[in-house]
Amino acid sequence: MLKLWRWYQKCSVVHPVKTRVISSGFIWGDVAAQCVTHYTAQKRTTVESHSHDANREFKINWKRVSTTTSLFGLAFVGPIGHFWYEGLDRFIRLRLLLKHNSFHFVAAKVAAYGFLFGPLDLLVFFTYMGFSTGGSVPQIKEDVKRDFLPALVLERGIWPVVQVANFCYVPVRYQLLFVNFFCLLDSCFLSWVEQQQDVPWEDWIKSLRPLK
Repeated sequence: MLKLWRWYQKCSVVHPVKTRVISSGFIWGDVAAQCVTHYTAQKRTTVESHSHDANREFKINWKRVSTTTSLFGLAFVGPIGHFWYEGLDRFIRLRLLLKHNSFHFVAAKVAAYGFLFGPLDLLVFFTYMGFSTGGSVPQIKEDVKRDFLPALVLERGIWPVVQVANFCYVPVRYQLLFVNFFCLLDSCFLSWVEQQQDVPWEDWIKSLRPLK
């Protein structure tokens, strides 16, 4: 494990973009998320229909791993994440002139993530997953309208804590890797959210929206 970490460190210095793109694609391979999706859907189907078909065996969809979630990591999380964390650090240090690891320095980064990158990441994730699984545009719009706000509200209780630790203690070149490991858990959570349909807690969160 130590040799693997040293190899990653070396690659991160020599080929920073390639290293983060490839590692993101690997980590975002969603075997764990598929397990969550399968067993959540199976439980709901069992409760609703008491069908024996709900007890079908779980099989990993390797096509989804290689062409859907890993591709999302390769095409979006890796390159965008690399330039986001590097660019954000330079902007706050050189343009805002905030002292490294000061309260305002970390707070500015957490706020930028919470109000800019976090919502964008969620929106792209739900939209991409909808298209990659063959959904129609109207269906994807409905899914995003149903899932986006509840997921955003619930993640606001988790990601600020993760990002405070990330921005305080993790060097910039490893911040995306740190986040990606938490995304293993986050992708499981998002997959669970996708399987929720008209549950009370979603309706309650949506009711908090201001009336137009």
